[in-house]
Amino acid sequence: MKIANDWKDYKVIATGDGEKLEKWGEFTLLRPDPQVIWHAKQDLAKYKNLDGHYKRSSSGGGSWQFLHHVPETWQISWKGIKFIIKPMGFKHTGLFPEQAVNWNDIMKAIKEANRPIKVLNLFAYTGAASVVCAKAGASVTHVDASKGMVERAKENATLNGITNIRYIIDDCQKFVEREIRRGNFYDAIIMDPPSYGRGTNGEMWKLEDNLYDFVELTKKVLSDKPLFVLISSYTTGLQASVLKNILTLIFDEGNIDADEIGLPTDEKIVLPCGARGLKLWK
Repeated sequence: MKIANDWKDYKVIATGDGEKLEKWGEFTLLRPDPQVIWHAKQDLAKYKNLDGHYKRSSSGGGSWQFLHHVPETWQISWKGIKFIIKPMGFKHTGLFPEQAVNWNDIMKAIKEANRPIKVLNLFAYTGAASVVCAKAGASVTHVDASKGMVERAKENATLNGITNIRYIIDDCQKFVEREIRRGNFYDAIIMDPPSYGRGTNGEMWKLEDNLYDFVELTKKVLSDKPLFVLISSYTTGLQASVLKNILTLIFDEGNIDADEIGLPTDEKIVLPCGARGLKLWK
C-alpha cells in the first residue's frame, strides 16, 4: 500500500461507524466514508473541537451542519503548493489528500525527464494534479465536464501563480476522440474516472464496462516518447491488480506500479482510499 504520510496541514484523527474525523488546516470535519465498516472507540460527533459534520439524510443525499463558524473557503498546503478547501454537496471538500502519493511520483517523473512534457489530465476535478504537474514544469491540458469544477481548478492554479494550464469543459471521451482526429499528442496522461456517470447527451459511463476501452483510446494520443499513464479509482471493490492488468495489456513496455492507496490516522491504522495504477517509461 502507498500511504500519503507527508502532510502537515491535514490528518485523519479518528475513524469508525462509517465516518472519518479529519483536520483540514484549522478546521475539523466529520464526513462519511464507505470503507469505514468498523466501530469507533468513541462518539466522533462529540469530538470537542468538531467544526462541521456532514450528515446523510434518510431520504438520500445529506447536508453539512456546522457547530462553529467555518468560512466558505480556506487554504491548506502540501510541499508549498496551496489548495482551496470548500465543504460542498455530497460530503466533498474539493481535495483528495491521499492523492499525494501520486503527486510525489508524477512530480519526480516530470522533473527528471529533462525535456518539455505535455500532460493530459482527464476527469480532472478541481485540478490538484494539474497544479502539481504545472509546478513541476509541464504544460497541462485539464479536462472535466463540470464547469463548476473547472472554475475551482482555475482558482487553485491562480492561488499558486500558475499559467501553463489549458482548461477544457467537455466529455472526456469526446475530447480524446477529437484530439485523435486533430493529431494532438501528450507525453503523460492522468485519469480519475468515476464509477458511474452520464454524458452531456445522456451517454452512460460505468467503470467496469468502459474503463478498458477508454484507456485503450487514450493510447492513441500518447506521444512517441511517453513518460507515464496514471489511473486512479475510488470504485469500491476494484483492486489495484485490475488496473495493473489493464495497463499491462494495453501498454506492453515500461514499468507498472499498482497499489492500494491510503491515509495514516492518529489511531495508528491506515484508512484505505482506493487504488492506483502507474505506468512509467524510462
